[in-house]
Amino acid sequence: MIHFEWPWLLLSLPLPLLIRYLLAPTTSIENAALRVPFLDDFNLLNQEVQKNTFKRWPLWVATLAWILLIIAASRPQWWDKPIELPVNGRDLMMAVDLSGSMDTQDFRIQDKTVNRLIATKWVASQFIERRVGDRLGLILFGEQAYLQVPLTFDRQTVKILLNESAIGLAGKQTAIGDAIGLAVKRFLHKKRKEPKSWVLILLTDGANNAGSLEPIKAAELAAQEGLKIYTIGIGADKMLVRDFFGTRQVNPSNDLDEKTLTQIAEKTGGRYFRARDTNELKEIYTLLDKLEPIEKDNLFFRPTKALYHWPLGFSLFLSSIIMIFYIRGRT
Repeated sequence: MIHFEWPWLLLSLPLPLLIRYLLAPTTSIENAALRVPFLDDFNLLNQEVQKNTFKRWPLWVATLAWILLIIAASRPQWWDKPIELPVNGRDLMMAVDLSGSMDTQDFRIQDKTVNRLIATKWVASQFIERRVGDRLGLILFGEQAYLQVPLTFDRQTVKILLNESAIGLAGKQTAIGDAIGLAVKRFLHKKRKEPKSWVLILLTDGANNAGSLEPIKAAELAAQEGLKIYTIGIGADKMLVRDFFGTRQVNPSNDLDEKTLTQIAEKTGGRYFRARDTNELKEIYTLLDKLEPIEKDNLFFRPTKALYHWPLGFSLFLSSIIMIFYIRGRT
């Protein structure tokens, strides 16, 4: 169907007639007299009248050009049938720990020893690529929590800014409670209260030792607002380390507070995961990747094609013909 975006402009069609009848004529033909001294002049006068009648065609062409110009100004469009676009997905925020302990090198990628943050980036980047249809956000936290990327469908930006993060960027300590509180604030800021559609994936390798908000209190607040939190505790178990004094046993995850992370997940209807190596971390993100998306209200898209250039082109063409006619008439 044809639709006019600005149909009110069609009211200006009679504008030239209003101007013609409202403005006074420039010359007066009152008291004009017809004087024909010779009989042959009647024939010449009759030919002139016929000639003037023939020359009235520019007026009709100008009228048509004006009508086409007004139609073009009204922005005619061709509307196709509306297409239904189902929207599936979640509002998913990722909170990544950048505290000093994330520099511990107890993970391996392709037979190369790397620190915990590099392993997190490697696995989480693949996870981000697979989350088609979700709005993703990124929070980086250490001594303080910062919103690095607000909720967006631009997965590439989220992945790039995650890979550009560095240890110590947000401080050396760990503020888990503040990270959760910031996530709740950002979700509420969007005013999208679809039940069970908000998810926070929080990854850390330590315990809460900074910030102004206690993790359990933050988790209770998140539960009230319908935010589900999945927590991931990252770090290897006891391992043998060789140094100058020989081989000794160390526990790189000695500071990991698994009890608090488990309580946070349970209070919000989520789940706690333990990642001791790269394979376990990949399995966790694969499991998270299988979260059932929430069916939201369907969107409708109506294909629209602009048609204004057709009447505009014809109007300009007719105007050019009139201009050529008057230029030739004066020469």
